[in-house]
Amino acid sequence: MPHPATLTVTSSGTPEGASLRLAVGGAWNLAAPPQAAARTAALARLREPGVASVVLAAEDLGDWDSSLAIFVAGVIRTCRERGLSVDTSGLPAGLTRLVDLSFAVPERAGAARGDARPGLLERIGGAVLALPRPVGSALDFIGEVASALSRLARGRADMRRRDLLQFMSESGSAALPIVSLISLLVGLILAFVGAVQLRVFGAQIYVASLVAIAMVRVMGAIMTGITMAGRTGASYAAILGTMQVNEEVDALATMGLRPVEQLVLPRLLALVVMLPLLTIYADVMGMLGGFIVGVFMLGLSPMEYLNATREAMTMANVWIGITHGTVFGVVVALCGCYHGMRCGRSASAVGAATTAAVVSGIVSIIVCTAFITVACEVLGI
Repeated sequence: MPHPATLTVTSSGTPEGASLRLAVGGAWNLAAPPQAAARTAALARLREPGVASVVLAAEDLGDWDSSLAIFVAGVIRTCRERGLSVDTSGLPAGLTRLVDLSFAVPERAGAARGDARPGLLERIGGAVLALPRPVGSALDFIGEVASALSRLARGRADMRRRDLLQFMSESGSAALPIVSLISLLVGLILAFVGAVQLRVFGAQIYVASLVAIAMVRVMGAIMTGITMAGRTGASYAAILGTMQVNEEVDALATMGLRPVEQLVLPRLLALVVMLPLLTIYADVMGMLGGFIVGVFMLGLSPMEYLNATREAMTMANVWIGITHGTVFGVVVALCGCYHGMRCGRSASAVGAATTAAVVSGIVSIIVCTAFITVACEVLGI
């Protein structure tokens, strides 16, 4: 078994000052390096006041490699920085030539790695690259959509108007039956729930105010958004996922077309335009449901109910509802198209993408509703 690496430091006094002798021995290599504490202590002795010269010697030195050369070079570099004389005659000739070779070519200015702190953009980029893969994929998709919208604003997008009109029809007029049914039933439910408590105080007339404010401000938009997430968002994910399975999206890219502008942009714009309009229609249907309950079950006169509804409604509530609808249109379209464009290459992946599109769309609608509600509260509207 080879002897372990050793490092011995001795000091002797001379008229010119103290002289340190550093003796290396044993098997000095990467497989059995000397203790780091010993090397650190030896380099620290070189910086002591009164040291004038350093002698490097080898005592029973066995196998050695570049680790010994690096240590010797570090000692010589420290001595040169402090102006100390160095005697390397006691080292093996091969080690001396290797160390001299390391000092033969001076270090190029600026080659050493600096400790400068990276810039803001570099830190932001590093943080983004360190995000989990799904988050990075979503941000990449949002960036592609933003780039497509920018090209559309400059009139350079590869989007066909015929596709936009078709998607507007599919997500607009074709959705009126289901939106009508859902909104009418929601208005009926709100009127029933309000009547249960208001009837105790003989204030049935306030059912009109309850239904009008709830539907116009948030409920109409929420129910329309959830309906469109299950209807249109799932359709977007299934269609685009099937195109991924059939490699149609790859074919578009091969032909030099931008898939996001051809497939995602018209669907996004269609929902952004149609969902606020559907929200207004849902508000009307919800108030009609409340009207039916108030007139035919609570005994209110039609004119009395309509007057109470008109007094309760304000333009601020109407615009808040339209804002909800616009945001929900963006969210539903992005969720559906994202999961469709990132779909796998199998039939089961299409089903998984459709499910994920519906779930993420509904969850995003609830989250956006919470943010908008808090913002309205802070702004006092």
